[in-house]
Amino acid sequence: MSRRRVVGTLFLVVFVDLLGFGILIPVIPLYAKFFGANEFVGSLLIATYSAFQFVGAPLLGRLSDERGRRPVLLLSLLGSVIAWTLFGLAGELGSLVGAANGLVVLFAARALAGAMGGNIATANAYIADITPPEDRARGLGILGAAFGLGFVFGPAISGLVSSGVALSLFRDVLPAAVPVSEFTMPSFTAAALSAANLALAFVVLPEPRRRSTSTGATAASRLRRLYEAVRSPAIGSLVVAFFVASFAFSAFESQFIFLTNDRLGYGTAENAVLLTYIGVLIAVVQGGLIGPLTERFGEYRLALAGAAIQVVALAAVPFSLSWTFVPSVGPVESGAVALAAVSTPLAFGNALTNVSLNALVSLNADADEQGGAFGLTQSAGSLARTFGPAGAGLLYVAVAYWSPFVVAGLLFVPVLVLLGGVAREQVRATPE
Repeated sequence: MSRRRVVGTLFLVVFVDLLGFGILIPVIPLYAKFFGANEFVGSLLIATYSAFQFVGAPLLGRLSDERGRRPVLLLSLLGSVIAWTLFGLAGELGSLVGAANGLVVLFAARALAGAMGGNIATANAYIADITPPEDRARGLGILGAAFGLGFVFGPAISGLVSSGVALSLFRDVLPAAVPVSEFTMPSFTAAALSAANLALAFVVLPEPRRRSTSTGATAASRLRRLYEAVRSPAIGSLVVAFFVASFAFSAFESQFIFLTNDRLGYGTAENAVLLTYIGVLIAVVQGGLIGPLTERFGEYRLALAGAAIQVVALAAVPFSLSWTFVPSVGPVESGAVALAAVSTPLAFGNALTNVSLNALVSLNADADEQGGAFGLTQSAGSLARTFGPAGAGLLYVAVAYWSPFVVAGLLFVPVLVLLGGVAREQVRATPE
């Protein structure tokens, strides 16, 4: 198989893997509430994936060094099939020892899925094995595109299979033993896609000839490298800014569905539509607009603009639901229209900040440390997505529904301060 076909196959494998993850995004918070969890516990369920991914990525990467890339990718895909199947059967499995234990099943399944989701380290190593250094950035960019597309199409599929029409069809054609609900069918769909992905990878994905010798370090050493990066004069402020920005936006993401469910009564299907809209906006900016904007304004100014936009937009999210001056559009009530309107600049600002900060960290790292720079932002993002939802859920329960969004917006003020403190000579990509 040619290198281009192998890269294309790997793109498809990663895309379908992330598609399964994206399908569950609108489901997880409300599934947790179904088993009696409050917003804080539901937020911990959301954070569990990132926590186990942070630990699992270096373990799977090291295992792929020892046993090969292909078997580890196959193992991780099999783990995803098991995890999402358990997710769909949480009610049935929990009832064996008491209904409340369905929540325990959700946590166990989410942890397994996160650990298997650490296969990104192996996928990156696979790309490094099959591409020469001069083409490696392009190959890694292709995997990044697979991530973005998975987040766009996943919620859309979730909304489709959890709609009333689809659920009625599933009840008619599936055996009575299969539990059918707005929570289970997205879970089983994710499991089915993962199973098809496993079959595809097993048949067409070869074991690459080893070019790289190591995929990374342990979780402990990743924390040490993050600490050392924070102390670095060259990229310390940028890494901290990336962590805070990721922390704040993950707080918004984790509480968004709780907000729409509590204030608008939205379920899985309605939330899937809103999340798909936001995902499409982010993808359009990252895929089509960020290039021309960067050429004109530079990464530094775009990062500042994105952070400034999010200060206002994030804080406005919870209050937009009561903007009676916004008209309804057909069957969509005014609160949802206002929320979509606020989400438009929010998605634009997030795309600007995320891409620009990633680029600035890379541009200010040494030429021979580009892989390490990518690993730093990935590690910082994983940690932020672990602690951000937990903190936001606590605010939602202990203070008020609006508090995590306002705090998330205010967190972008220190991001602006950190960026303002970056020495001008460090911002090499900004045009004068």
